[in-house]
Amino acid sequence: VENIALGYIAGFTGDEIERRVRSFGCKTDFIRLKNGMSRINVKLKSKEESEINGTGPSISAEDLDELFNKLDNLKEGDFLILAGSIPRTLPENIYETIMERLKDKNIKFVVDATGELLLKVLKYKLFLIKPNHHELSELFGVEIKNEEEIIGYSRKLQTMGAENVLISMAGDGAIFISSKGEIIKSSVPKGVLKNSVGAGDSMVAGFISGYLKNNNLENAFKMGLATGSASAFSEGLAIKEKVEETLKQIL
Repeated sequence: VENIALGYIAGFTGDEIERRVRSFGCKTDFIRLKNGMSRINVKLKSKEESEINGTGPSISAEDLDELFNKLDNLKEGDFLILAGSIPRTLPENIYETIMERLKDKNIKFVVDATGELLLKVLKYKLFLIKPNHHELSELFGVEIKNEEEIIGYSRKLQTMGAENVLISMAGDGAIFISSKGEIIKSSVPKGVLKNSVGAGDSMVAGFISGYLKNNNLENAFKMGLATGSASAFSEGLAIKEKVEETLKQIL
């Protein structure tokens, strides 16, 4: 699937990020910052998984304008995936600002974020959101106990603006509520958990890749689940063969 990675890089860590992204066959159009380094995040693996996340470089108003100029090149039918938390030197409403700027271009927005960051942008009719079941509980300040409640609160997100809602439930699989009202459930494929880092991002990427093949939401859901699971079963990001092997369990 043709794609371009956008964002900011700095220092030798930024160089390595760009090298690795390109090694996977992705195009890049990063903005190189003059000072600082792209942050280093450390994942500690034992019985419990711990994270030590670094602080990224400063992003100036001029740097932000450069990002806006790149985003202005998006055209009708393109997908824009906004993922993760906001860098500390950018405005907290940056996702809203980006979508407000692009809302008349008929672009499909995908947001992989949670909390107020997600709630504030639902009004832009997001094509896809992917909170996990814990994040869904936090969004509404409740304790969700079963699938029926997951579906109910997912539908609430649809009334607030989300078109398609994909809820990942770790070892319990996933539930997808489509813009047409369809509910699709799947248990998690069989495999040995090796690395949960990046599994959610992989699920989003797999969903969009699957959707672009034939505009079929059910197939997109299956590809998303296969891709996310395959990454969780791999030491790093899953390769194509691992995804295809995992997909056979779902089909």
